[in-house]
Amino acid sequence: MHPIHLSGAEILVEMLIAYEVEVIFGVPGDTNVPLYDAMRRAQDRVRHVMVRDERSGGFMADAYARLSNKPAVMEVPSGAGAMYALPAIAEAHYSSVPIILITSDTPLKMEGQGVITELECAKLFEPVTKGSWQIKAARKLPEYVRRAFRLATSGRPGAVHLVIPEDVLAEVVAVDTISLHVETECGHFPSHPAGAGAGQIRELIELIGAAKRPLLVAGGGTNRSKAGPLVQKIAERLNLPVVNTITGQSAMADDHSLAIGVVGDNGFHPHANRAMEEADLLIYLGSKIGSVVTIGWTFPSANRHRKIVQVDIDASVLGHNTENALSICGDIRAVCQDWLAAIPDGMAVDSAWADRLNLWRGEFWQAAQSEFDDDSLPLKPQRIVKALNAQMDRPYSILSDPGTPTPHMTRLLRLHDVESVFIIPRAYGGLGYALPAVVGAHLARPHVRPIGLFGDGSFAMSMGELETLVRLDVPAILIHFNNACFGWIKALQRLHGHNATYSVDFTGLDASLLAKAFSIKAFRVVSAEDLDAALAEAFAFDGLVFIDIVVESIADVAPPVYSWLRRIGHDPLSIPPVTNVRLGMPASS
Repeated sequence: MHPIHLSGAEILVEMLIAYEVEVIFGVPGDTNVPLYDAMRRAQDRVRHVMVRDERSGGFMADAYARLSNKPAVMEVPSGAGAMYALPAIAEAHYSSVPIILITSDTPLKMEGQGVITELECAKLFEPVTKGSWQIKAARKLPEYVRRAFRLATSGRPGAVHLVIPEDVLAEVVAVDTISLHVETECGHFPSHPAGAGAGQIRELIELIGAAKRPLLVAGGGTNRSKAGPLVQKIAERLNLPVVNTITGQSAMADDHSLAIGVVGDNGFHPHANRAMEEADLLIYLGSKIGSVVTIGWTFPSANRHRKIVQVDIDASVLGHNTENALSICGDIRAVCQDWLAAIPDGMAVDSAWADRLNLWRGEFWQAAQSEFDDDSLPLKPQRIVKALNAQMDRPYSILSDPGTPTPHMTRLLRLHDVESVFIIPRAYGGLGYALPAVVGAHLARPHVRPIGLFGDGSFAMSMGELETLVRLDVPAILIHFNNACFGWIKALQRLHGHNATYSVDFTGLDASLLAKAFSIKAFRVVSAEDLDAALAEAFAFDGLVFIDIVVESIADVAPPVYSWLRRIGHDPLSIPPVTNVRLGMPASS
């Protein structure tokens, strides 16, 4: 039984609970005191996770939503709190991750009077959300909460922002004047999945039947709709090779004979990119066909005989960057269900196509062994991946920053368990993601251990959340790539050809000492022997672990980035792959 009257804050909390929200990420502030009082009284029904920084809280919510398949809820106070949250909300929105951000704002009665922290928050978030509104009366809260969940989870998922002034949170409303009903289908995403028309499915099957070298390209939308198992069934029924974008990684297990590898620019597999070049039919699932997967819209090369099929939940991206033979607007999972059901008995792609790709793949991995076995100092990222691969004997949630760890991890990390996921934020590539994201990953999947991968530039932006991991007892393995620079940017500066770098180096430190200050089990790694021992102990330990690894900078030796290798005169598609190409002289010379 609800009481006769509820405050705006109580209405908000009751609505969130009715939508089966289990966790609210947030930071206390001047304007959200009424909300915290309401959450305190409901703490046996919904959990509040206090974070140390609004941006980090947004990254936690991002990872939670990706792995729970539920819209995540984040609350922040007015002014600086809202501004600090902006980068994380933008990343989630353009990565098609549903987050509902609630800003507790300055009182309406003080509007326009210059009260401290006053800011037009609704306008601030308009460019990076599906909707951003200020609520001016407590009785309107149920309507706006329903609208927020409906919008965040329908069509292309994304972020929604509600601005609730402090006096609206405190305002009391008679319960019999409002409706607290919820739309249960909007508690998960996509809330209203659309499939393909029967005619479109027939046309897709006809295109595959007419092709000699068809290739399926799994993008981020494949993972967002949890379509990986269906993609695998389709691939197996048709003997259809599958490649994936960075955000499409872990749609299929890496050791599957039809999972060829990563395409595009960053961390690519040469055999997977060669498959793109030779394919006469490309079927993109949940990919915008943007700048990374197409290497600045130069790849694969123009070929009027190659046909393109694009399937996406967002009609606005269909044919935006390509001339499509077929465009299908629909949820990837729903479309794959229709597709699988319609495949004719006995239909299959000539096995010679997959056999050729696997021959190239085998040559690549044989050649990569020399990279894995290099124990030279400072440690190469490839050697770190080898040590990680040796420990991947069960499911893990792997969260990586988009900087130093990305190219080698994307290319060489091998995930064999279908429950394992590999997440890198690719919309804006902001640093500081991985360390807080392991919190969201753990709360979404407490039965799967999270691993965070980040460079020292990233660590400096989010190290305060070490306290959050300790407080919440998150059993993460945190791996810090320590090279005392913004390695990605330093490499870009060197790529201009004059070997001049500026304002990209910083003081090296023993980050394990910082972790120990938070009472975290920590290791300092400077050799291959240290690395293997530290990882073995970390994976055997069931608590939070921090491993600080002194690593070779990607600014010194070129990582597997297609456009970079091409720029310095090497063939990115060569097998054996191009390795140990110096970008310039060390900064100290």
